[in-house]
Amino acid sequence: MTQQHPTSLPVIDLSLADGTPADRARLHHDLRTAATGVGFFQLTGHGVTPAETAALNSAMRAFFALPEADRLAVSNLNSPHFRGYTRTGDERTGGRRDWRDQLDIGPELPPHVPAPGEPAYWWLEGPNQWPPALPGLRTAALHWIDRLDAVAHRLLHELLASIGARPDFYDDAFAPHPHLHLKLVRYPGTAPDGPPQGVGTHKDYGFITLLLQDTVGGLQVERPDRTFLDVPPLEGAFVVNLGELLEVATDGYLKATSHRVLSPPGARERFSVPFFYNPRLDAHIAPLDFPHAHHAPGITQDPSNPLHADFGTNELKGYSRAHPAVTRRHHPELLQPL
Repeated sequence: MTQQHPTSLPVIDLSLADGTPADRARLHHDLRTAATGVGFFQLTGHGVTPAETAALNSAMRAFFALPEADRLAVSNLNSPHFRGYTRTGDERTGGRRDWRDQLDIGPELPPHVPAPGEPAYWWLEGPNQWPPALPGLRTAALHWIDRLDAVAHRLLHELLASIGARPDFYDDAFAPHPHLHLKLVRYPGTAPDGPPQGVGTHKDYGFITLLLQDTVGGLQVERPDRTFLDVPPLEGAFVVNLGELLEVATDGYLKATSHRVLSPPGARERFSVPFFYNPRLDAHIAPLDFPHAHHAPGITQDPSNPLHADFGTNELKGYSRAHPAVTRRHHPELLQPL
């Protein structure tokens, strides 16, 4: 059933969920095959319109065209919630700098300062930072979060149904509001003094990621033999991959696959928009009840990256490692344990 050395990603049409029983059976077969094999696929039929995509792209490019001083005015160094702008080279993956800059955005919420005895991961809830010169950015980004929240919710239901689980099994873990995370990312070309690591090899730590690529390319997915598969952009599609929590929940039956981004050559820019669909910060992810659980191979064991069933613990671990300067400034007490 599993293709060990894929040469391209599967393309899956989510609109088949509205079709005939045969259409739904095809959708579930394709989802199950992709999710238990390569762990990545291209998603079409999601309902997000070209006009919505164009509005987000326009707002994103306008942000990165701002003078650096305007971007730094909303630096994530100002935010104990890890929201805002990260200058090129200031984020880390695997301990090495990523050659990109980005704006981290989440749902607009009041700051949640952990009370005595509350977990530190509540720091991840709070307000965004918006550049005053671009009022349209807030509108476009928050609309995108709402639209992809709905797409990912539906996709998760169909994915769980595809392996025989109850589609709403994890609805309680996402209620009343999931911990959604949007990045607007620019890769400004190859670093002048190092290897072309746009983003180093990693796995995502939540449930589902939906990625909007531009036409430049650079995303690569790791195959079982440790070689990498290029993921060329497909117009109108999201690249979808599964996160570590789904691997934990299914004891490895569903795959969280390592991936990376190579910087574009020279000074050529690349833009991308990853959206991370995650449960509440305080959600404990119970093992999924599904018919093929006895076929699960077990989760990936990596002593340098222990996986937790408590989502907030996983998420804070990732933020603290990726943004050490923010952690040192606002949460120095987190550096040693993480």
